[in-house]
Amino acid sequence: MNNNNQLNKYLRIVGISLIGIVLLAGCAKYIDVSNCVDEKTYGFWNGLWHGIISPVTFIVSLFKERVAIYAVNNNGGWYDFGFMLGISIIFGGPCGAARRKRRCRDHENC
Repeated sequence: MNNNNQLNKYLRIVGISLIGIVLLAGCAKYIDVSNCVDEKTYGFWNGLWHGIISPVTFIVSLFKERVAIYAVNNNGGWYDFGFMLGISIIFGGPCGAARRKRRCRDHENC
């Protein structure tokens, strides 16, 4: 019976928290993107470049409001593919993770 009360209390807290999050989400600031939509559309090569420079862009975007990591005005899938490829180039992608794992097997204290 005590376990059931703890579960009910936990579910009540989670439910109230989720309701609060949903209600506060309506208070988010609206950003008008119509200025950047009038400019040129970004494609694969721009997406690749934006992915490569994303770590630096992220840091700059914390201090400058006009800097964004991802171009809103893009051509869709090709921009996304270039962006993800650029991020993979910088962070090593799955090959970098596999390489680290192999190195770890060679050492006994990993």
